[in-house]
Amino acid sequence: MKPISLYSIVIATFLTFALFVSYTENDRTPAEKTNATSTVPSAVDLPQIIKAVTLNKTFDFGGEVLPTHENFDVRERLDQELLRNAYYHSNTILNIKKANRYFPIIEPILAKHGVPDDIKYLAVAESDLRNATSPAGAKGIWQFMKATGKAAGMEINSGIDERYHIEKATEAACKKLKKDKREFGSWTLAAAAYNMGNTRLRKEIAVQRTKSYYDMNLNQETMKYVLRIVSIKEILSNPEQFGFYVNPEDKYAPFDYVTTTVTKTIPNLGDFAIQNGTTYRMIKLLNPWLLGSSLPNSSGRTYTLKIPRQ
Repeated sequence: MKPISLYSIVIATFLTFALFVSYTENDRTPAEKTNATSTVPSAVDLPQIIKAVTLNKTFDFGGEVLPTHENFDVRERLDQELLRNAYYHSNTILNIKKANRYFPIIEPILAKHGVPDDIKYLAVAESDLRNATSPAGAKGIWQFMKATGKAAGMEINSGIDERYHIEKATEAACKKLKKDKREFGSWTLAAAAYNMGNTRLRKEIAVQRTKSYYDMNLNQETMKYVLRIVSIKEILSNPEQFGFYVNPEDKYAPFDYVTTTVTKTIPNLGDFAIQNGTTYRMIKLLNPWLLGSSLPNSSGRTYTLKIPRQ
């Protein structure tokens, strides 16, 4: 009998092992197969490229240049806010869409008051262009506190809250920011005052012996505030440079409406909607300053309501 060679033994062992693996694999459930192969992520599992933001340009807010080249602290704080907002994907893309609806309302009011166009990004930083309510009770797109809103001439009561009236709130924001610009000397410090309050900012200026926002040591929120606004401006002004692609038809369209004036109480906004060929939902959507299901008006004031164009 011919002796078995070492080569034959190796081949036989390999074939036996291959058959064993084949039978074992066929006996496994689909779930077991998936778990066995998913421990190491592939390029398909993580289809992303994470890049740093380029800072080799001049940044400004309201025409006031940020000292990013001279001050490493300002440069790094801006870098952090740019990265946070650039990679806050859902929120940022929603702001791009909403800006198409609300900026055409805000921009002409800013221009009328001689306020820099950049101030519209302050509204984004405040509320993400939502009629939001903060934990402290600030409301609306411009986030006015109740006392501040009333002092600015807005009607705020159980039935009406004009902090949710975008035109009136924008007018009030312009007046406040212009007043603060006159007091503090820059739009940057006016924005800081908007965030932290005038009294606190005055105290910090007196203690720190400087009127440069970028040289001040303030609370954590205000330290980020102006840099956040500038970051939002950069991304919303140049979305594709930051990887955000939104087709024009996918942006939220401006509301299409006509206006009507009323000088009497509207007992039921549902009836008012039907009389004007629309729905209760549309009346509330276009007039969020109406808090309840009616418009109380015992004093005979004149109110302008928006109604969808037929």
